[in-house]
Amino acid sequence: MNKTIRIISLCLLLSFQIRAQQKSGLQWENLFNGKDLKGWHSLNGHAKYEAINGELVGTTVLNEPNSFLATDKEYGDFILELEFKVDNSMNSGVQFRSESNATYMNGRVHGYQMEIDPSARAWSGGIYDEARRNWLYPLEYNLSAKKAFKRDQWNKYRIECIGTTLRTWVNGIPCAHLIDDMTMKGFIALQVHQVSKPEDAGKQIRFRNIRICTKNLQPSAYDNIFVANLIPNNISAQEKKKGVRLLWDGVTSNGWRSVNKTTFPDKEWEIKDGVLSVLGKNMGGDIVTTEKYGAIELQFEFRITEGANSGVKYFVTENENGQGSLGLEFQVLDDEKHPDAKLGSIGNRKQGSLYDLVPAIQLDAAKKKIGEWNSGRVVIYPDNKVEHWLNAYKVLDYQRGSQSFYALVAKSKFEKEKNFGMAPKGYILLQDHGNAVSFRSIKIKLLD
Repeated sequence: MNKTIRIISLCLLLSFQIRAQQKSGLQWENLFNGKDLKGWHSLNGHAKYEAINGELVGTTVLNEPNSFLATDKEYGDFILELEFKVDNSMNSGVQFRSESNATYMNGRVHGYQMEIDPSARAWSGGIYDEARRNWLYPLEYNLSAKKAFKRDQWNKYRIECIGTTLRTWVNGIPCAHLIDDMTMKGFIALQVHQVSKPEDAGKQIRFRNIRICTKNLQPSAYDNIFVANLIPNNISAQEKKKGVRLLWDGVTSNGWRSVNKTTFPDKEWEIKDGVLSVLGKNMGGDIVTTEKYGAIELQFEFRITEGANSGVKYFVTENENGQGSLGLEFQVLDDEKHPDAKLGSIGNRKQGSLYDLVPAIQLDAAKKKIGEWNSGRVVIYPDNKVEHWLNAYKVLDYQRGSQSFYALVAKSKFEKEKNFGMAPKGYILLQDHGNAVSFRSIKIKLLD
């Protein structure tokens, strides 16, 4: 009798689940049949992949490069869910919209990866660009998500790719929100990371309940996490909801003017193809916003030429005599070729630094080649805490108006400037230092 009741209960539960799925419009397809690796193929390295007891098991092999078990099919827009349990000493990931072709690094797998990171860094759920652009959304953007991953337990991942919006969840907690259009279609793959130490061979990651939905997709409700938007001069729907707007419209000079003037420079500054550039031939002068700002989140992209020097200033005040301006500066510089990088104190004139005051942490992962676009971010909180971010990494923070801040000013080139950097509100400034530098995707969000 109990067995019969259990069978009836299971049938009723299955019927309920089917009706719920039909009502929601979701049509899930299993990517792993639980018996063998049909529908999948190996790429790059030769880590071991097996179907064992309804689980897809990946095992590390000594001195093999990163290995990937990829779907035979490619997917564009989809919702993917899976569960996994991983050895705590391993690093792994789930590739999506990824590619492998002979014309790119001899077939090396490249593309988006949802990170699996049991280490103390705790970036599980972040988005990495395998063999291409490196980190696109580290969990430093979303610190609360670091707690979502559970060590020594089964974890559930969810990836939503709908149009240019890429979002991830770990155990139901939103982790990453990326806007990007570099790759709109590709395979899904399960990574087993390379190992070079004998003691790391034979370690495993286990996957199960791998399913995908490609029809009648509806995005999850918006959340409140940071959006990393890599499409130039674009504001996504969630950014708009969060109050983010373009500070430069990508087309005109509206909202900007020369320092101590009412008009935009008639030379040296160029607006072309969504890029705002100072040409570096003859000094055209700095430009500032027409409005003043206090607590804000400021985002911008910049591209420098060899040996270039520039900067993005905030809390800028114009001198009463009509000559020049002062403000706190996010340094933009070719650290290798411009002599300013060797001046100042302990590197406080290098790229990303608070110019002549606070040095940026020097991270190789945050450095780009000359001619590539960099992302900068300045967050000014209502309590006057300030952060500088460079290429997805926080490289410094300080407290404006603190005792240590005043001490730094007293030892800097600004020591004689009264109340330097302490205006309640100020302009945003793009610097013309006589070198060719370009800007785009200049965005602002008010925090006060």
